Amino acid sequence: MKLVFKNRAFDFSERTFVMGILNITPDSFYDGGRFFDTAGAVEQALRMQDEGADIIDIGGESTRPGAAKIPVNEEIRRVVPVIESLSGKLKIPISVDTCKSRVAEAALSAGASIINDISGLRFDPEMAGVAAAGKAAVVIMHIRGTPADMQKNPSYKALIPEITDYLHQGIAIARQAGIPDDMMIIDPGIGFGKTVEHNLEIIRRLNEFTGFEKPILIGPSRKSFIGGILGGLPAAERLEGTAAAVAIGIFNGANIIRVHDVKEMLMVARTADRIKRGFL
Repeated sequence: MKLVFKNRAFDFSERTFVMGILNITPDSFYDGGRFFDTAGAVEQALRMQDEGADIIDIGGESTRPGAAKIPVNEEIRRVVPVIESLSGKLKIPISVDTCKSRVAEAALSAGASIINDISGLRFDPEMAGVAAAGKAAVVIMHIRGTPADMQKNPSYKALIPEITDYLHQGIAIARQAGIPDDMMIIDPGIGFGKTVEHNLEIIRRLNEFTGFEKPILIGPSRKSFIGGILGGLPAAERLEGTAAAVAIGIFNGANIIRVHDVKEMLMVARTADRIKRGFL
């Protein structure tokens, strides 16, 4: 299985790939405010590359539970200078974490080559067309509701089938816009409109998404369900719990892990890959 975009090809038969998280926000649940200035954000991106990241995922709007939207121009103001500064320095691709087509378009023009859309191409009807025109790869994620309300008593009649249906619809939107199948990634959306038990079920049953024959991305990094399992630990103390979720996710079919802690999770991924695949 491969992802082909912008003269690059990721071969997922060889190993798990690591996406480093770079939030240029004042209010993200773990690293909000830490990399809010351009210089600090650029330094962190280069550090994650040195630690072994395969992709840097840059976001300018928090999608934590209860987060409010910010204006398009403000989101562009946050992310574009960082992408412009990195585009000549990074050797690895840049992903933009946004659900707004204008932000995605500006980010692609600045040097990004992947759009990571938490809405699965739903919130903005222009998003799929922007991705197709910019020849960008897309992450099609499942969400129930919006970040502002997604954790208000999320419920499902059949969790995995409902997520699967949503992803199928997102893929259809992408195809209709002209995005090739080998430029699509799917993400079941851990933490986005799910309870603790929902998140655990997704990781436990992740291999049921391999039938899409597309790279599977998971993002369990330091999320609240890990804190819930571990007696209410804050985000700063969820590294080991994240490692367990990442390792089991890889064993059950994850191809890309989206993480805050690149150095540590790369070691987890290499170990999990060796156990699962028998080779490095």
